[in-house]
Amino acid sequence: MISAMRQFLSLLRISAILARYGLGDLLAATHLYRPMGWVTGLVPGARDAASKPRGERLRLALQELGPVYVKFGQILSTRRDLLPRDIAEELALLQDRVPPFPGEEARQIVERALRQSVDEAFASFDIEPLASASIAQVHPATLPDGREVVVKVVRPNMEAQLRRDVDLLKAVARLAERYWDGAQRVHPLEIVREFETFVFDELDMQREASNASALRRNFEDSPYLYIPEVHWPLCKQDVMVMERVSGIHSGDLDALRAAGVDLPKLAVRGVRVFYQQVFRDNLFHADMHPGNILVDATRPDDPTWIALDFGIVASLTPEDLYYISENFLALFRRDYRRVAQLHIDSGWVPADTRIDELEAAVRTVGEPNFTRPLNEVSFGELLFKLFKVARRFNLDIQPQLIMLQKTLLNIEGVGRDLYPELDIWGVARPELEKILHEKYSVENVAKDLRRQLPRWVAQAPDMPNLVRDYLDQAVKGQLTTRIASEDLASLRAEHAVSHRRTLGVLAAGAIGIAGALLTGLQTGPWYLGGLSVMGLSLMGLSALIFFRSARR
Repeated sequence: MISAMRQFLSLLRISAILARYGLGDLLAATHLYRPMGWVTGLVPGARDAASKPRGERLRLALQELGPVYVKFGQILSTRRDLLPRDIAEELALLQDRVPPFPGEEARQIVERALRQSVDEAFASFDIEPLASASIAQVHPATLPDGREVVVKVVRPNMEAQLRRDVDLLKAVARLAERYWDGAQRVHPLEIVREFETFVFDELDMQREASNASALRRNFEDSPYLYIPEVHWPLCKQDVMVMERVSGIHSGDLDALRAAGVDLPKLAVRGVRVFYQQVFRDNLFHADMHPGNILVDATRPDDPTWIALDFGIVASLTPEDLYYISENFLALFRRDYRRVAQLHIDSGWVPADTRIDELEAAVRTVGEPNFTRPLNEVSFGELLFKLFKVARRFNLDIQPQLIMLQKTLLNIEGVGRDLYPELDIWGVARPELEKILHEKYSVENVAKDLRRQLPRWVAQAPDMPNLVRDYLDQAVKGQLTTRIASEDLASLRAEHAVSHRRTLGVLAAGAIGIAGALLTGLQTGPWYLGGLSVMGLSLMGLSALIFFRSARR
């Protein structure tokens, strides 16, 4: 009952804030609120907010809702295959910066995690944080041997808060999937689950440390990218300690120019780093926005990238990696038939897709790009348009591919900011061809075969029995097909809850109107009369309906 009441009040607050920013369409889509002019007029600031662009209004609403919703908006901005461009670009501006929690509390978390005092673990530990975000904050420190480090500390009680907010987002997503006509295209619940995976992964500092350590090993001798060293003895689930690095923020062009940095070389190296991470190592930093990238300008004519914040690191399955690399090469070569065939061979689109129709759709996306100067072509944008067109052929894009496309857009954006004349294709094609030539060389293929040979030998004795059993079942007509259908599961769930819908709709409408009326309490004494009574009455009625619906 307490949990349901808390969720009800949270929904009420969300309704009021979204109404304040003129986002009635979103509320109507989830049946949290039915927009009516006279109700919207009661929400303070709603009329003024309505004059702002919709993307800006959504960004401001998420910022007011709090850090978890800011983080959700950031992840949502990566789904450019689903969102309108103006909303995706506005959400990408969300800054994950929140007021720090007390430094003394951070010290206590560190001491609990390390099971020793900070005076024993460090020569110095500054309780004033360097930076603070929604998941963790960073404190400078010095090791006993004099090396400077940073200590990343997860916010207290973060897991419980995340669980409450994610569960609420799931509830709203389910409402959207039930009532919103566009839910089949956007998959709200799938997006929330994707967010859930990323955000809970970010809570584990040992996971982030392992990401950093693996990336550092891949680029240990590289002149292109530097990854700070992780100090594993001091890394726990809530605490990570790594080398403190300094450099110029990649977005500070004036500082880079003042330092005399070779910007064209830096831009080219950024593109090469991306292709090496993805296609050589199959492990890429998937959050490469300017805030997470520094530039080592100690040698301006030979600059090096420095990566920070390794909470979101992604990889592809070997099959997807092969098909995406072949797709890239085919697009570079304008071989649209090959792109279409790869989509079918990979299973990304149904096997009965007409290859000529898919080829024509791919050509429509790719060909216009070759009429433009190459320094104006964005491969990330091309990939985005290709995914969008392929959705007509029932392409179901995996989150890893979306993260790949989003990271490519980030890298291209940073590179073009540094050097507007950057020819992305001219840098990317030879780099990819070189990587794939080495990866699939006879020597490397032979190594893979040698690695797999013991497993094949171990399985060989079982093969005759498996073949015999299969043939016996075929002859006896006992072969069966096992189908696991999410659609059937959804239909069953829909049937099971159908009797709750009417109550749910009534409760949701009352929540929205009550939120609008109660928000008016902040604006002046004249609201304290009949309107507040009406709001409280509606809230009580909707709570009653909400709880009755929840119990069924």
